Amino acid sequence: MAGRLLPPLNGLRAFEAAARHVSFKEAAAELNVTQAAISHQIRALEEWFGMALFERQVRAVELTPAGAELLPPMSQAFNGMAGAVAGLLKPDNEGELTVTMLASFAAKWLVPRLVDFQTLHPHIDVRISTSVAMSDFDRDGVDVALRYGYGQWPDLKSQRLLQEDMFPVCSPQLTEGDNALREPADLARHTLLHVIVFRDDWRVWLTAAGHTEINADRGPQFDLSLTAVQAAIDGMGVALGHSNLVEADIKAGRLVAPFDLNIPLEAAYYVVAPPDRWDQPKIVAFREWLVAEASKVPNPV
Repeated sequence: MAGRLLPPLNGLRAFEAAARHVSFKEAAAELNVTQAAISHQIRALEEWFGMALFERQVRAVELTPAGAELLPPMSQAFNGMAGAVAGLLKPDNEGELTVTMLASFAAKWLVPRLVDFQTLHPHIDVRISTSVAMSDFDRDGVDVALRYGYGQWPDLKSQRLLQEDMFPVCSPQLTEGDNALREPADLARHTLLHVIVFRDDWRVWLTAAGHTEINADRGPQFDLSLTAVQAAIDGMGVALGHSNLVEADIKAGRLVAPFDLNIPLEAAYYVVAPPDRWDQPKIVAFREWLVAEASKVPNPV
C-alpha cells in the first residue's frame, strides 16, 4: 500500500474529544485550546469528509449518525496510541515480567516464595509460564527463564542458581507396619515411581546403593516431577525426589526420606536471558532476588 488516506489528525483529535464529551467547550479544556479552535478543526474535518459530524444547537451539540459511527474507532485509535506512548516511556524496572520454567519448579519452589518478590517490587507484575519445551524469547514474549541443565544454551546468558540432590521419598505411612521401608533392599517390595525425562534416575541411585538386583524399570511413569511427587505423597509408591522440589513437603511431613544416601546431580537450575536483556533493571531485580532466595536453601550453589 503506497500510502494511507487520512484526514487532518488535529481535526480527528478535536472530533474525538468533542464527541466523547458531547461538548466543544469540554473538548477545548481537555486539549488546552480555545473553543473556537475546536470548532474550526471540526468544521475542516467535516469539509474533508463532505458530511456533518455534529448537529449544532443553540447551547449544545449532538452527534449525527456519521459522527456516532466514527467515534468508537477514533477512541480506540487514540487510546491505543496513548497506551503505546505510556509503555515506551515506562521505566524498565516496572511493568510485566514474563518468566518461563518447568511446572514442577514453579509449583514447588518459586511460587511459594513469589509473594516476597512482589512485596519488594510492587511495580513489577510477574507472569509465570510453564512448559517442558524451551521457549523462544522473542516469539513467546519471554523476558527470563529458569532452566534445568548444564548452563550451556546458545546465544543466551546464564547464572547458576540451585544445585540438586536426588534421593528416595515416600509417604510416612510406607515407613510403618510389617512391610515398612527401613533399608534400600526393602524397595524390592515397593512400587517405584518414575519421571519420564529422568528415566535412568532409579538405576543410578540403586547402583550407588549397591542394589543392582532390584528391577529399576518397573513401576508407573509420570511426565512431570510434580505428579510423581504427588503420587508419593498419596502413598502410591516411592519416588526419587530432587531436593528443591521435595524440601517443602518433607518439612510439612507429607514426605519422608527413608534412607541417608543422597546423590549430587551435575545438572542444576539456572536463570537465563538473552544478552541484550540481561541488564534490564526488572530482570536484574528478579535475578538478584532469585540468588538471595537460593542462598537460603541448604547447600546452595
